Amino acid sequence: MTTPTWSTRSIDATVALRTATARFADEFSGTFGTETVERFLISSYDQLALHATVTKFLPLMAERFARQRLRAVAKLEGVHLDGKPAVLFLCTQNAGRSQMALGFFEELAGDQAVAWSGGSEPGAEVDPAAIAAMAEGGIDISGEFPKPWTDETVRAADVVISMGCGDACPIFPGKRYESWDHLADPAGLDISAVRPIRDDIERRVRRLVDDLGLGSAADQRRTAGNTSRLLPDRLPAGRLS
Repeated sequence: MTTPTWSTRSIDATVALRTATARFADEFSGTFGTETVERFLISSYDQLALHATVTKFLPLMAERFARQRLRAVAKLEGVHLDGKPAVLFLCTQNAGRSQMALGFFEELAGDQAVAWSGGSEPGAEVDPAAIAAMAEGGIDISGEFPKPWTDETVRAADVVISMGCGDACPIFPGKRYESWDHLADPAGLDISAVRPIRDDIERRVRRLVDDLGLGSAADQRRTAGNTSRLLPDRLPAGRLS
């Protein structure tokens, strides 16, 4: 396998990635050296570039992806042990089901856990109908992007949730695995057809949060008198205002 280098990228991408390398060197000082963060940034960029149709924001997405991977490695190597459970949501394209599940989990668990998502065959963008359906409950996943699962994130996860990726989903010993393979795929569906899938995912994620012993961050905000971004009782489709 050829080691990725700067020479195969555009000038703009190279400048952006070198700048990110300098920031990462400070962010992960004492944990990873400059060569390591540079290698993860380059490989993250290359993996995302394989499926990207728009490259303008690739360096920024690569930075986010690389940070996720580096934090997973830090957890694996025991240099960042905060006691928080890590949950990984997997589907085929990482464009619909796993992104909605991630959105619900981050909203419900807050900073009590770490959550990631990935796909075996990442799509070009997050499904617009999934974005719109989540927005109806006040959860914004429009800033997310499809990305592949990596060995680091799977190995660092305490819980792995698979949604339709079948044999392509990675299996490592010592993990808690749950298969949500009967969830319908929202790809190509309009928002009215995506809503039942969204609601099913929300119910499953709520059960998962309860099983992990995590108090709902949304419920805590509601108790404190703050407005939750989740609807306490899902209104019928078309009745949101």
